[in-house]
Amino acid sequence: MRVAVITGASSGMGRDFARQIAMTGEVDVLWLIARREERLRELGEELSAEYGVSCMPLALDLADKSSIQLYEEKLEAERPDIKYLVNAAGFGRFALSTEVPLDVSLEIAEVNDKALMAFCFLSIPLMGAGSHIINMGSLSSFQPVPYINVYGASKAFVLSFSRALNRELKPRGISVMCVCPGWVKTEFFDHAVSDNGAVTYYNKLWTPEEVVVKAMKDLRRGKDLSILGAGVRLQVLATKLLPHKLVMNVWLKQQKHKT
Repeated sequence: MRVAVITGASSGMGRDFARQIAMTGEVDVLWLIARREERLRELGEELSAEYGVSCMPLALDLADKSSIQLYEEKLEAERPDIKYLVNAAGFGRFALSTEVPLDVSLEIAEVNDKALMAFCFLSIPLMGAGSHIINMGSLSSFQPVPYINVYGASKAFVLSFSRALNRELKPRGISVMCVCPGWVKTEFFDHAVSDNGAVTYYNKLWTPEEVVVKAMKDLRRGKDLSILGAGVRLQVLATKLLPHKLVMNVWLKQQKHKT
């Protein structure tokens, strides 16, 4: 049974990855993972009708460590041939770090980093040559970001982890790619943005479909990193060439904060 496992599948990038992978015809079943089971069932019915692929909704809250155990038990029971693992679940909060409740900051690390790492390590034994892992990073992966501090740091982990894991798994023919978009118009903003005005400037908003289509093309090209847009690539280059202090000052001025 050829399977694609997709976390965060109920909306945003996860939903579009489910659609793009279903279109390939390379898998028999999509394991759709998110908290909202009704959304997953609706998506599963839609993809089954359009592409003839079977879909299995798994309602899991990745902030809850018991979900990792449930996933492990599912793998042991089914022993699927995992062709794709897409770690698209994640969230953040735009605010002064000390104003974010500690349990929220810890939950960001739990979902964005710990759950992602667990899903990778649990899935790899069931992956063979030609299989792929896609991890959602961010433009924030490349720089320290005041007022998105914990989220940015969590995505820096994802980028470093993904690149190193890609090299480790290369002899086995398993590829790992990190997707690092700029601002993307998803439900992420419903949870991240607050009334405190911490982040108010968004230079460009991409759609999830644009990001995912580019990511799938980059995956076929054997890239370990997918970045959409010349402007975003220029920002990444700037973070490599300029001092971090200057990069943060530019960000703070954009968001109308004191430097």
